[in-house]
Parts: sequence; C-alpha cells; structure tokens
Amino acid sequence: MTEKMLTFVHLEQKYPHKRDADERRRDFDEIYQGFETDAAASQSSRCSQCGVPFCQAHCPLYNNIPDWLRLTTEGRLEEAYQISAATNNMPEVTGRICPQDRLCEGNCVIEQSTHGAVTIGSVEKYLTDNAFANGWVKVPAPTSENGMSIGIIGGGPAGMAAAEQLRLKGYAVHIYDRYDRIGGLLVYGIPGFKLEKHIVERRVKLLEDAGVVMHTEFEVGRDATLAQLRAKHDSILIATGVYKSRDLMVPGVGLKNVYPALDYLTVSNRHGLGDAVPAYEDGTLNAQGKNVVVIGGGDTAMDCVRTAVRQGAKSVKCLYRRDRANMPGSQREVANAEEEGVEFVWLTNPEAFVGDDAVTGVRAVKMRLGAPDAGGRQTPEIIPDSSYTMDADMVILALGFEPEDLPALFEAPELGVSRWGTVKIDFRSMMTNLDGVFAAGDIARGASLVVWAIRDGRDAADRMDEYLLARKDVAA
Repeated sequence: MTEKMLTFVHLEQKYPHKRDADERRRDFDEIYQGFETDAAASQSSRCSQCGVPFCQAHCPLYNNIPDWLRLTTEGRLEEAYQISAATNNMPEVTGRICPQDRLCEGNCVIEQSTHGAVTIGSVEKYLTDNAFANGWVKVPAPTSENGMSIGIIGGGPAGMAAAEQLRLKGYAVHIYDRYDRIGGLLVYGIPGFKLEKHIVERRVKLLEDAGVVMHTEFEVGRDATLAQLRAKHDSILIATGVYKSRDLMVPGVGLKNVYPALDYLTVSNRHGLGDAVPAYEDGTLNAQGKNVVVIGGGDTAMDCVRTAVRQGAKSVKCLYRRDRANMPGSQREVANAEEEGVEFVWLTNPEAFVGDDAVTGVRAVKMRLGAPDAGGRQTPEIIPDSSYTMDADMVILALGFEPEDLPALFEAPELGVSRWGTVKIDFRSMMTNLDGVFAAGDIARGASLVVWAIRDGRDAADRMDEYLLARKDVAA
C-alpha cells in the first residue's frame, strides 16, 4: 500500500462520521496539495512553448495557456493564477468540465506528436483551487460606482460572467433566476462527480460579496414582465440558457418511466445537494436496480449514463445512431463511461418504446452511415429487417436542448427570435431588436459549451458598457 493510500486510511479512521466532513476535507486538501503541486509542475514543464500556441487558438476564451504553464513550472503559482483568471471568470469550472480533448489539449503540439497532451485542464483546476486556498482570489469590487444598473435574466455561466465584468466596471447588477440557487446548469444539469457544487457556490458568494443582488425563484413573466425590468434598469441582458428538451417522435414515448435528461439530472443533483426530493426517494427518478437506456450521443448523455451507474443501475446502455468517431460528446467522457461499465450500442436508433403502462423495452433498429449530407457528415440510414428489442425499466432522452418561447414567457411579443427560437442579436453589438436589451450564451448562440457561455457573457458586458457610455455621452 502506498504512502498516499495509508494516509487516507488513517483519515477514514480519524473522521468516520458525516458530521466531520468539513474537517476531513481540509485534511484531504492538505495532503493532496503536495501531490498536486508536484503533478502540476511536472505537467506544465512538458509544454513546448511552441511558436504557434494551438492550445490557445482553440480555446474560446483565448486563454494565455503557455504563459501560465511556464509560471507554474517555475513555481510562480499566484502569477500563473492571475494570468489564467485574466481571461476566464471561473477557471476552476472550465478546468473540470471543458472538453479539453476537443479544444486545448486536443490541439496541443505534444499531443499531435503522439506523446500525450499536457493536461491543461487539470493544471487550470489546480491553480484556481490553490488560489482560493491561499486567499489570492479577490472579490471583484469596482474602484468607483457609475450610478447605472443592469438587470441580468439568468444566473448560469453567461449571466455570472457578465455580472462579474459589469460589477468591475462600476454597475449595480441584479441577477434574476427562476431557480432557488444561482448557477443554472452548473448546479442542476452537470453531475456533482464532475463539478462539485461547493465550487459553484464559492463563485456565487464572490459575486454576492461584490454587491451583485440575487433574485432567486424569480420568473420573468410571472413576477415582472420584460418591460417592467427594462423600466427598472438602464440595460438588460438575457442569459437564460436553453432548457427545453428536444422531443423524440416515436410510438410509446408517452409511457411512464421515459424522461427528459434534464428532469433526471436535476432530481439527482437536488438529492446530492441535500434537498428533499420525493421523485428520487420513491424511486421514480432513481436508477437503482433498473435496466437504463439512454438515447443520445452528447455530453448530456454521458452525464446521464454515469449518474445511472452511480445510482446502482442493474445495467446501463447508451444508444447512438452514428458510430463512435462521429459522436458529438467528449471521447474522454465515453472512455470514462466504458470503464464504469456502460455499454455503448453504436449505429442504433430507437423506433418505439414498448410496454402497457410503463416502459419495459426499447425496440431499436440498426443503422449504417450513408452518403455525406450538405455539411459533409455521413447520414445514418436504416438497415432493413434489423429491428430488435432490449429490456428497459427507465429510458432517458438526451437529445439536446432548444429555447423556450421567450416572447410568450416574458410577455414581450416584440422580442425578435430566429426560426430556431433563439433570441436574435446583432453579433457585433450583441443587442436584440429592443434598444438596450442584449442577449448572451445559449439563448443567442444555441446549445453549446460552458466555456462559450463564459466568453459570450464577457463580450456582452463589454458591449453593454460601450452602449451605456455612448448613451451617457449623448445625454451630456
């Protein structure tokens, strides 16, 4: 048994009770700090400091990755953190959940030379966690107030990033969110084993300490219309994200125990947060002992299958109509799921859910990849006479998300939307068709990555500031 394992065994004996969780975490963190510091420096030293930093070019935030890797190698951790945080409002979040294999690490020069990428995400996570532990993360307080206020609808990553940037510029910032906690999908959509919830709570507290006012359980359209919020603030940012699950139009989709992915993940996350969740406790949205089938091939599908494993499912299958190479989700997540016992059923599509009252099986059909479509992607085609049925006590639909009908919800029929339902913006100004109303994140871009939401929130803050300062100059 290694020294590290012996140390952890000692801690388990020292703190066997749940009430000692905070004390145990402090001791674990202290032990890990030495291991993680050595690992971070070792990984960072592998950076080639190449002339063309492809890792940086493929980061939506254009993080200055080579510089903070070099500083980490030199042991200048506070400076490394400062550079990392200069372009990213929550590097400890992106370090945990970004699909680095598709972005920075996947384009690392060392990865391309087949020697394995620098583990950029792990170093990024370590730097910020270490910065919090050492008191280097400061409240984003402005040097002076400018007397203007901003209302942000939506407390997810785009809204949080915009709130921090706008607060630094001296605006009074109010976030309005329908849920009882700020964080959006960071809290309720992403499982705790990928993103611990105290990590998000820590960021929210920083914003609160900076003076950002949080209005939770606030629904625009119920508690105030968009017009009323516009009258209250100098400018509005819509950053609601997209929460409506895409439908699957096949026979039997209305059977019991067929659920949208977000319903399933939200219940699991609420249970993990300690909330009383009847749908989990009575077994309705709990995978324990069940044959679970997840439909979809993105990161949300991976979150669902891995959650089901942790809940003690009897079996977990993931059906995807294309092959592994064409899967939109992170290949790292797929590998993790396979290691945990998930069975991937490639080139397979559901054609019906079977059962009398509740689902008992999925009738699936085999697929093959045919001619490329207009975008160059091969189109799945049904293989005739290939249908078969697999057992299923619970089916989770992880087919992606679409925007809700915001003009109707917000009592703002004048708000312009695209044919996909996203809020229309001028992508240079990020303003909607309504003067002083901006939009950022998935509600403008369409369902995307957290890192893009952060980028959009930062950009929107800059555009809103430019707009308000120009209007102020005209008024003067």
